[in-house]
Amino acid sequence: MELTINWLAVAVATIISVAIAYAWYSPKGFNDPWTKITGVKKAGTTPLVLLFVTNFITALALTTSISIVAAYFNNDSIWLALGVGFALWMAFAAATLLQHNAFEHKPYKLTLINSGYELTIFIAMALAIGLMGN
Repeated sequence: MELTINWLAVAVATIISVAIAYAWYSPKGFNDPWTKITGVKKAGTTPLVLLFVTNFITALALTTSISIVAAYFNNDSIWLALGVGFALWMAFAAATLLQHNAFEHKPYKLTLINSGYELTIFIAMALAIGLMGN
């Protein structure tokens, strides 16, 4: 088995995820409840750079994982890509966010807003990767 990475798919998935972040936490999205809960008025430059870098890493990990699973099952369907995206979101993003927010006594609504965002980007990235081929 040879691992292949479609770098264009990684780039597109990264751009899509940043666009989703912009919309998700915009005034027309969940900005008002998120700001009320967190008290954050303006993110600043550093979090935006981290957003791009971490979403790139997520896109790369998704592309790699989808490629490995597709090769293992000899199946490159969009459903497989979406399943891998969902499984990785559940295992890493949702589980980690849930436990940290629970121990930090953060409001359940904040957990829903942030994990909903994570689910959306994982599925959107997996969809882009699956459509473009890994």
